[in-house]
Amino acid sequence: MSEAVLTPAPAVPERPRRRIVRVAAWVVGTLVVIGVLELVGIDVSGWFRQLWDAVTEISIGYVILGCLLQGAQTTLTALGWYGILRYAYPGGVTYMEVLAAYAVGVALNNYVPANMGTFVMLLMYVAVVRGATFPGVLAGYMVQKIFYLIIGTLIYVYLFSAVAGSFEFQFGNEQDAIANHPVLTLAIIAGAIFLVALLMRVFWRWVKVMWQKAKEGAAILGDLRAYVKWVLLPQMGGYATKVGVIIVFLAAYGIPVTFGSVMSVLGSSQLANLLSFTPGGVGVNQAFNTFALDSYTDSETATAYSLGQQLITTAFNTGFAIILVCIVFGWRGGSKLVKDSYEDAKVKKTEMGEQRQEKKEAKRQAREEEGRRGLLGVFRRSDDTSPPDD
Repeated sequence: MSEAVLTPAPAVPERPRRRIVRVAAWVVGTLVVIGVLELVGIDVSGWFRQLWDAVTEISIGYVILGCLLQGAQTTLTALGWYGILRYAYPGGVTYMEVLAAYAVGVALNNYVPANMGTFVMLLMYVAVVRGATFPGVLAGYMVQKIFYLIIGTLIYVYLFSAVAGSFEFQFGNEQDAIANHPVLTLAIIAGAIFLVALLMRVFWRWVKVMWQKAKEGAAILGDLRAYVKWVLLPQMGGYATKVGVIIVFLAAYGIPVTFGSVMSVLGSSQLANLLSFTPGGVGVNQAFNTFALDSYTDSETATAYSLGQQLITTAFNTGFAIILVCIVFGWRGGSKLVKDSYEDAKVKKTEMGEQRQEKKEAKRQAREEEGRRGLLGVFRRSDDTSPPDD
C-alpha cells in the first residue's frame, strides 16, 4: 500500500477589499488610541505639532540623513548584543529577535523614566533567547557596557582638560597658566585621575560580582578574538554613527561642527542620561546641551537643536521598533511580549532596589557590630591592666 504524499495547499492571496479593510481598521484604531490619550491628558497632538515644526525647521536632507544614521546606530549596536548572546547561548537566538528587542528598549527609553526601557529589553532577551536567565543576560549587559565605560571616561577626561583650558584663557597667558596657577592645575588633574579611578573601581567590583553570578552571560570575554569581532567592532561602528547623528543635526541648526562641540554634546548627553528621571530625559538633555554649547552658539539655537534632534530621533526610533516587532514577532505576539516584559521590568527593578537596600543595611549593621566589639575589646583591656583596689 503506497503512502500518500501530502503537499501543502497553495496560499490564497489576500483579497484587495480585505486588505483595504485591514488598513482602515489600523488607521481607525490609531485614531481611537490618540483620542483616548488626549482624553486622559496626554497631549499627543501637541507632540505631533512639535515634531512637524522640528522637521520643517531644517532641510529635509538633514532629517533623512540623521534618521539613516540613527537606524545604523541601532542596527550595529544590536549586532554587538547578538554577538554576546550568541556566544553565551549558541543556537538560542536570531539576530532579528535581538534587533527587535533592542529597538524596543531604545524606543521605550524615550517615553518611560529612569531608563526603564533597558530593563524591558533585558527581560525580552530572557524571553526570546532559549536557555537564557536574567543573571546571565545581566552579565551580558555588563560586557556590553565595557566599551561605553571606556569611551565615556575618555570623554570626561577631555572635558576636564577643556575646563582647564578655559581657566587658562581667563586667568592669563597660556604659557604662564600652569606656573601662575599650579594649585588649580593640580586640582583639575587630580579630579580627572580620581574620576577615572572611581569608575574603574566600581566597574571592576561589578565585574567580579557578576562573573561569579553568571559566567555564561559573560563567556565571550574568555575569547578575545570573538569579543573584538562580534562585540567591539560593531559597537565602535554604532558609536561612530551616533557621532554622525550629532554632526548632522549640529550642521542642520547652523552650529559649528568642531571636535570640541561634538565632544561637549556627547559629554553633556552622558551626564544627562545618568541624571535622567524624566521620560527620555526631557528637559534635562536640553539644559545640559544648552550649557555645553554655550561657547558655540546662543541658548535659543542650542535648545532648538537639542529639542529637534530628540523629537526626530524619538519618532524614528518608535516607528522603527514598531515595524521590527510586527515583522519579527507579529503584532499580537509582539505587543504581548512588550507588555509582559514591561510589567516584569517594574517588578524586577523594585526587587533589585530592595536587595541593594538590604545589602546596605546589612553592611551598616555589620560595621556597627564591629565597632561595638572594638569598644568592648578596649574596655576589657583597660579593665585587665587597671591596678587592684587597695
